[in-house]
Amino acid sequence: MRRPPVWGIFRERLHSPGRESDDAEILRLTAKALEARGFPVTLKDPTELREPTEPRPPALFVMCEALDVLRVLAEWESAGARVVNRPRSVLDTYRERMLTRWRHAAISFPASEVVATDDPRFGQMVSPGRPLWVKRADVHNTQEGDVVLADSPDQLTEALTALAYRGIRRAVLQAHVDGDLVKFYGIGAGSDRGPGSDRGPAPWFRSFYHRDQVLRGHPLDSSALAALGWRAAMALGLEVFGGDAIVTAGGDLLLLDLNAWPSFALYREEAAEAIASHLQARFLDGGREALGPGR
Repeated sequence: MRRPPVWGIFRERLHSPGRESDDAEILRLTAKALEARGFPVTLKDPTELREPTEPRPPALFVMCEALDVLRVLAEWESAGARVVNRPRSVLDTYRERMLTRWRHAAISFPASEVVATDDPRFGQMVSPGRPLWVKRADVHNTQEGDVVLADSPDQLTEALTALAYRGIRRAVLQAHVDGDLVKFYGIGAGSDRGPGSDRGPAPWFRSFYHRDQVLRGHPLDSSALAALGWRAAMALGLEVFGGDAIVTAGGDLLLLDLNAWPSFALYREEAAEAIASHLQARFLDGGREALGPGR
């Protein structure tokens, strides 16, 4: 059966600090796995989407996150292209939007407040001696200063002032929570898809403790973590994702972050095969090609 041509789009270097090689490698391995399934794959830099010299493809798998590129992809999707992750879902990983979605979906995460970086009135979360994470309210960590732990009001002011100086107008203040830091990866379209489903391959999920920490050995319910991760991803519409959670001394789980299409560094080859299987199901509709208007 003829497969539709597919483009894979790399992540912008600005959005991949220290992970440029890892991010590029998972995209290349996914392309290789798709090609083994009969798909013609072309890998593109996101800058090539702004003024494409070729007809748009009917299907794309993307790691890019910049607003202007997401707008282009949203237009292509509206015209019939299939995009994984969907542009709207990637945009919803921008921190302020993400927390709003999670509140509506009753996802557990640390107490958080959005503030203006140039406003001396920091809201209700500021109190002496209470550690707070100061995070830019849009994209995830791109450079030093995007995510800072402030142990005092003076440090909080300094962190917000630094963001304001860089033109970042809003920040998230998030309560620091002690516990064990767990990282997880997921691939699929919801935990309701079991083996043998005619709606695509079964979801794939892996978790592990974040390195560079002193583990306290708090009780971790792996099934509860998977359920939390899937609920959070579905609240954003993500199909390929990774995130971080805190396990407290009492075994409670709080979600810290969720990213569209991580590097899958510890599970790269396994993840590439799982992603390719998911993409095959997404790009073929009931055995028929999803060619769309970009053919």
